[in-house]
Amino acid sequence: MSVDFSLKGKTAWVTGASYGIGFAIAQAFHEAGAAIVFNDIGQPQVDKGLEAYKAAGIPVHGYVCDVTNEDAVKSTLEKIEKDVGVVDILVNNAGIIKRIPMTEMSAAEFRQVIDVDLNAPFIVSKAVIPGMIKKGGGKIINICSMMSELGRETVSAYAAAKGGLKMLTRNIASEYGEFNIQCNGIGPGYIETPQTAPLRERQADGSRHPFDQFIIAKTPAARWGTTDDLKGPAVFLASRASDFVNGHVLYVDGGILAYIGKQPK
Repeated sequence: MSVDFSLKGKTAWVTGASYGIGFAIAQAFHEAGAAIVFNDIGQPQVDKGLEAYKAAGIPVHGYVCDVTNEDAVKSTLEKIEKDVGVVDILVNNAGIIKRIPMTEMSAAEFRQVIDVDLNAPFIVSKAVIPGMIKKGGGKIINICSMMSELGRETVSAYAAAKGGLKMLTRNIASEYGEFNIQCNGIGPGYIETPQTAPLRERQADGSRHPFDQFIIAKTPAARWGTTDDLKGPAVFLASRASDFVNGHVLYVDGGILAYIGKQPK
């Protein structure tokens, strides 16, 4: 069984993986035997990521690349193939969110979110697919979201992008499944990260933050997820254990999407 989940001999590219969810997935892939490459938008971010990987004892190649720029992606892929090898596993992790009420959001702000969260996965996937076909197969994992299924105030662009990413996932599976390419998604729930830390801080009276209370009440697991919770699902979708799983979004959300919520007292 361990052979089915091994990534030994594979090259994995995780976009935007200097920290957070992308870093955790890259760490899991390393532990499963893969060679890791990552990119970020600027040299400072890449340098910070390289330091974090070094501290974790993970050999890695880091590249500056704007994944919304098709020429930059092509150039970066050429470097990856020269330095490490053909990409066997791609994780489209890079993303942004702008929490702005829809009527206050400019069209330019909306387009920026769509560009990073939807157009970029299209661009990077398009770049790696020919190499995967030549090699006889590959794995593409798109980091979707519960917002691929749900709406919420202030995230119109993000929800639109992630809903589109869910359908891009299904279409890549439909179009390239015959070449032994599996494209699936992971939909994280609310995850403990430095960005969400303020929302989980105890109040002066010892009570939970209102948003923390809301998430705990909506989650059957009664807790926030951790980046470690995403490692197993990511390795599964990157390994041969998932060779007949295609076009699926695996929601790692503690059960939120299955739950109507508690009855008010």
